[in-house]
Amino acid sequence: MPKRMLKLALKTEAKISLPKWKSTDILSNKGTHRKSMKKIQIAGMGKYLPPLRVSSAELEIKMGLEPGWILEKSGVEFRHYVEEDSNSSMGAKALEKALTNAEMEYEELDLIISAAGSYDYPIPDTSCLIQKAAGKGLSGIPSFTVDATCLSFLTALDLAACLIEIGRYRNIAIVSSEIASKSLNPQEWESSTLLGDGAAAAILRPTPEEETSAVLSAAMETYGDGAFYTWVKGGGNVFHPRIEAEDREAYTFHMNGPAVLGMAFRKLRPFVKKLFQKLDFSLQEIELFVPHQASGVALEKAQSFFRLEDHQFMSNIRDHGNCIGASIPMALCDAISQGRVKRGDRVCLLGTGAGLSLGGLVMTY
Repeated sequence: MPKRMLKLALKTEAKISLPKWKSTDILSNKGTHRKSMKKIQIAGMGKYLPPLRVSSAELEIKMGLEPGWILEKSGVEFRHYVEEDSNSSMGAKALEKALTNAEMEYEELDLIISAAGSYDYPIPDTSCLIQKAAGKGLSGIPSFTVDATCLSFLTALDLAACLIEIGRYRNIAIVSSEIASKSLNPQEWESSTLLGDGAAAAILRPTPEEETSAVLSAAMETYGDGAFYTWVKGGGNVFHPRIEAEDREAYTFHMNGPAVLGMAFRKLRPFVKKLFQKLDFSLQEIELFVPHQASGVALEKAQSFFRLEDHQFMSNIRDHGNCIGASIPMALCDAISQGRVKRGDRVCLLGTGAGLSLGGLVMTY
């Protein structure tokens, strides 16, 4: 990487200033959450990573970067890339694992929600392809997609909790399967070395009467002025392949990392205050915080900004990279399998997505 460009990138990042955080900003918000809680439970989760594991050292040689640059810049040492897998095949594999862990049969599901920002085809919807890949294409189980990019799982979880709460459905599968590797722009070193592929799934059900699992609070805010901080220009009707079929770069992912980070942290303090406003505990009192695995820099800033201890903070970015909408459920799945969260623990899921959107959900696991 040219030294001049490297200095410029580091200088730009250094300009990001975070608003000062006071623990009293949310500690003072005490209230009741019983009226708004939704008695739903994550019965089981599953995760799938494609077999190809790519090291940052390999990418540095391929891209002509200095050794150690990727880990320092993005916090990623390894990520997985698909070879034979598709969004739907990875989703079906994660769903199978989630059903096994939930001790539930596929036929017990009432609804399948695909929660992702990438897909196999614009049409048909990925959710029905996950069903087909699972060998259940004649099951008749309703399926649709929630696409809020990196916040897709969190948004689908909030929606599913509402649907179960009102009795519309009983057992819901949320499947987040993401492929970023096919849309990487090799000219944008930061984003092309940050992203990875993978899938995770969660099975939701009404909480058993003797247990305390519940969604306690959820919120989302969108600021359209940040819409083009992250984008893929081509593929839609504004920049259709029939118009500019030869512009290959238009169909790759572009990200203005410093702009995303700066806008997100300016909005986070009032957003988190709103998220915890009706709860009788603060963010600092939760057992586990599971953020979107945006980047190593973003995660370090978030932990410092929210003043969370290491045992409260969940990160798997070093071995997975940023897997878009699958990042949060993959991290939560890892936390469960590692024993870092148990029944009755208070968990906060929080992240940002293209839009620019902020999303958060607090639950008792």
